[in-house]
Amino acid sequence: MTTTMASSRDLKFKVHTKVGRPLAEVFEAVYDPGRLKGYFTTGGASAPLDEGTRAMWEFADHPGPFPVDVIRMVRNELIAFEWDAQEGGYRTRVEMRFEALDAKTTLVTISESGWRDTPTGLESSYGNCQGWSQMLSCLKAYVEHGINLREGAY
Repeated sequence: MTTTMASSRDLKFKVHTKVGRPLAEVFEAVYDPGRLKGYFTTGGASAPLDEGTRAMWEFADHPGPFPVDVIRMVRNELIAFEWDAQEGGYRTRVEMRFEALDAKTTLVTISESGWRDTPTGLESSYGNCQGWSQMLSCLKAYVEHGINLREGAY
């Protein structure tokens, strides 16, 4: 009897946080480019995250711009987009889900998947996991308290 194991890993992750604000307010803070640049895209965001839109995101700490191609948007529920993997030649998929836990609390969950099982793919997935975790912390501070945690950090 021969047993074989798959040699590839499914490189993906999921992070989440609760934000103490109503669902529509939290969704707008991600969807609207003016709000998004107030705490995350420190170099700017070119467009709202409407389905079929290509938005350009720029960050002070990473040279860009980064094209973000929105493949699905359901207001107050989901923003899904694809963007280029760091090692080039393919794209990863990001899904941001928004769920009202009550009238004043929103759960935001971000998942990203699609990296190739290479050393660079693995390293990039870890880096993006860290980045999305930071984004959620920055979102929470910005929406709940008007604080931009990224200002002066990079």
